[in-house]
Amino acid sequence: MIEQWSRKREILASLSNQQFVSGEELAKQAGVSRTAIGNHISSLEEYGVEIYSVKGKGYKLANPVSLINEEKLRSASSSRCFYFDELPSTNGFLLKHVEELSSGDICIAEYQSSGRGRRGRNWVSPYGCHLYCSMYWRLEQGMAQASGLSLVVACALVKALTSLGIDGLGVKWPNDIYLNGKKLAGVLIEMSGQADSECHLVIGVGINISMSQEQGDKIDQAWSDLSQSLVCPDKTDLAIALQKQLKSDLEQFQTEGLTPFLSRWAAVDIFMGKQVKLLMGDNEVRGICRGIDTTGAILLDTDEGVVPFVGGEISLRPS
Repeated sequence: MIEQWSRKREILASLSNQQFVSGEELAKQAGVSRTAIGNHISSLEEYGVEIYSVKGKGYKLANPVSLINEEKLRSASSSRCFYFDELPSTNGFLLKHVEELSSGDICIAEYQSSGRGRRGRNWVSPYGCHLYCSMYWRLEQGMAQASGLSLVVACALVKALTSLGIDGLGVKWPNDIYLNGKKLAGVLIEMSGQADSECHLVIGVGINISMSQEQGDKIDQAWSDLSQSLVCPDKTDLAIALQKQLKSDLEQFQTEGLTPFLSRWAAVDIFMGKQVKLLMGDNEVRGICRGIDTTGAILLDTDEGVVPFVGGEISLRPS
């Protein structure tokens, strides 16, 4: 399997200049048959890489594919970094190994066969096109200490992206990241342990970097990616910045709680001061968004006054 992925990565490197390259030239560069190249191309397409094939011209990537520089990632990190070409889920990998991990350890995969978003939704995960990263964290005081954690993660994402020159970012409660009004990234936090003792957290982050139209058509909401920004950061630099920012913010959250993050959230809340509605099962509440409180609950200014709401199945929408 490692050898097969090595060959695929060589082919992608040959196609990285966004020009057509003939099958014969790819075969010559890789030292394999023309048929083998065709098989690798077909396999890459099955992994979500969109490749144009034109008779007489060869192959060309429909959109850029960027891969993690594993050596650069490991050398820049003080924590362990697990890196794979493919996994069912980066969250799933860390959850299986929580007893062996230390806070700050991360797992990155170029492709997820079973990537998940909130509420069990599928997270579209084509090979090499986006960043799929999960971090492990241990909370000594248990699950009760995790209240508001997802908002801290969202703030960390915005700060890491901003540090790399990305503008037009915003957050939607509780932890979605938007770029120019469309969803750029999502967060999935999973935990195991007790309410009042040691708790294991796995924080999964998916950031769209270069979405093909074919893959984008599989998503049921407006989306954006970093290739649409004036600045598209190197994926390895993004992973390094994200890991460092998450570690810094989580350490602060453990000692100071959510209070230091309230102003950071308010500065980028896309619904702050706007009329919104909360969907909670069959119930609907309308009001003006007034930000969040120190528990991470969203505050709505309703006919009954300013009321906090929090819950796993609450969905926020513009009114």
